Amino acid sequence: MRILAPRKAFFISLTFCISYLNTNAQDGNITLKQDSKFEQLLNEKRKNNISNTINDSYKIQIFSGESEKAKSTLSAFRQEFREIDGTIFFFTPNYKVWVGNFKTRIDAERNLIEIRKSYPNVHLIKPNK
Repeated sequence: MRILAPRKAFFISLTFCISYLNTNAQDGNITLKQDSKFEQLLNEKRKNNISNTINDSYKIQIFSGESEKAKSTLSAFRQEFREIDGTIFFFTPNYKVWVGNFKTRIDAERNLIEIRKSYPNVHLIKPNK
């Protein structure tokens, strides 16, 4: 095998150096134009995600089943118990309606007694993180 002549080696090295200096893939500036309503929508979504996160508080499950029935159950609950917030969670294969956000078990059980008068199949739950 023949060793490259010093002249060829110089030109190959020079070509690599020039091509290396000309490749600046990370130096470009990107201008992003977005609607101001997009940022508002993201902020609302962030607030909603924070309020819907599963935390260490006690909740009361008033329904587990199909989507439409879960929506109607939550709507009826909100009309009857305006001071208690509720939300729908999806756990395969059912939609679950959870209401309340009680810090102590005693507080949750007090509300459970009142809710049980209208919804006989309710359960007290403490979701895990």
